[in-house]
Amino acid sequence: MLVVTDLVKRYGTVQALDGFTLNVAAGEIVGLVGHNGAGKTTFVEIVSDLIRPDSGHVTIDGKPPSATRGQVGVAPQHIALYPSVTVREHLELFGRLAGLRPAALSAAIDDLAGILRLSEIMDRRTGKLSGGQQRRTQAATALVHRPALLLLDEPTAGADLETRQAMLDVVKQRAGEGAAVVYTTHYLPELTELQATIAVAQNGRVIARGTYEDLAKDLPGEVRVTLEDEEEISVSTTQPTATLIELLGRLDRPISSVDVRHPSLDDLYRSLAVHDAC
Repeated sequence: MLVVTDLVKRYGTVQALDGFTLNVAAGEIVGLVGHNGAGKTTFVEIVSDLIRPDSGHVTIDGKPPSATRGQVGVAPQHIALYPSVTVREHLELFGRLAGLRPAALSAAIDDLAGILRLSEIMDRRTGKLSGGQQRRTQAATALVHRPALLLLDEPTAGADLETRQAMLDVVKQRAGEGAAVVYTTHYLPELTELQATIAVAQNGRVIARGTYEDLAKDLPGEVRVTLEDEEEISVSTTQPTATLIELLGRLDRPISSVDVRHPSLDDLYRSLAVHDAC
């Protein structure tokens, strides 16, 4: 669905993208992770046809971004709503811009109002909404026309738990229906819940791509056993479960607690970033 090859983008002396390459299949959720300045937002802006790259290529279902009206939904990192316009009016505007007919648009708005818990605020101006309500409204503008490609740039940044869960639920639903999803986030546990594949960005390019299991297979976890006398035994290991079984077989003193920590996405990012810098 989305094919991005060797994107380069400079702003004066700043190299925002430096050979950024990423493919996303229909029905796939790709978690795009990386620190600020890694190139994630510039990538989203190019794919959504807001800016042009200096070089490189982007195709969406075989077409350039300029020819994909109605096929892309974008939820930008920063809220981009009209404060004096109601939630309903936003969805009607974005739906019409995407080419939805009145009956289909009305049905889509009603559906999203329920999914994203917007029903009670549909006729309120967005400038009067809470941060979480604005986040849900922003997401709804990207989802209303059921695009084939979703670009969600930090969609839960600063959101409350209700907003976060509603967002994850609808992203999983749309991917299940066949949408390709690029989900950029700093909150890495979201990617585990979404069962996303992962693309790690650093210095304007993707330095690793794959499933969490493949990327993290050589990363150590930790086994921690606390004895009743409060002595703590901690072991770093790439096989936490097997190590715990072996450790318990050797201990002959009462145990008060056991903790097994498998490698996290944070561990994965740190490992890849250090490796790429060497």
